[in-house]
Amino acid sequence: MAPAENNDIGRPLYIQVRDQLIERIRTGAWKPGQLIPNVFLLGAEFKVSQGTARKALAALAELNLVVRRQGLGTFVFEHTPAHVLFRFFYIFDDKHAQIIPKSKPARPVIARANATERAKLWLGKNAKVLRISRLRSRKGKPFIAERISVPAALLPGLAEHDELPNTLYDLYQKSYGIMVMRAEERVTAVAADRPTAKALGIAPGTPLLKIDRIAFALDDQPVEWRVSLCHLVKAHYLARLK
Repeated sequence: MAPAENNDIGRPLYIQVRDQLIERIRTGAWKPGQLIPNVFLLGAEFKVSQGTARKALAALAELNLVVRRQGLGTFVFEHTPAHVLFRFFYIFDDKHAQIIPKSKPARPVIARANATERAKLWLGKNAKVLRISRLRSRKGKPFIAERISVPAALLPGLAEHDELPNTLYDLYQKSYGIMVMRAEERVTAVAADRPTAKALGIAPGTPLLKIDRIAFALDDQPVEWRVSLCHLVKAHYLARLK
């Protein structure tokens, strides 16, 4: 297979190869954790030099789509619970150690998307969503009340799950081929309403940190809207800027 250089004038050859490799990951032709061909095989397949194939793989690595393992080769990136917590959870204790939350069992409920869900997830008027409400605990005590909405069409059968894992992004990837690549978060301060206060075991009006997150898949489509109301005692939100 040759890259479409005649139809893609002005774009570097390695970018053309990179984009075709991205499509293989996006469509599931290459599965999470799969060993992918080396630069010799890719160069021969796409009729490019090994250097061009190497640059294409390096570009994939920069996007966190593949991972190189010394002496073994290059593999499609695979979400793990540990990675998800490290990459997408930014709450730390007063000793600067990352807090690893636990979740109580929660079952998705299917419903017609409301106006806010449609706007956040780019859904049509009659689209349905799966809603997940759960408490996340720290040292056995609840400290986050979380509401999650995902497009029902993307995750068929999820509503039948009696118990969801502590982290969801690895479930999305392994069971549905949806790789969460980035997220946008909006952080504000709010006061606990009565239902949230009861769930968290605090007084109504207690200050909470509200984290409003949209998670995006490889094709840059929103796949999850999550609102987390966090009662931070001897803890803080840390954003690392690069």
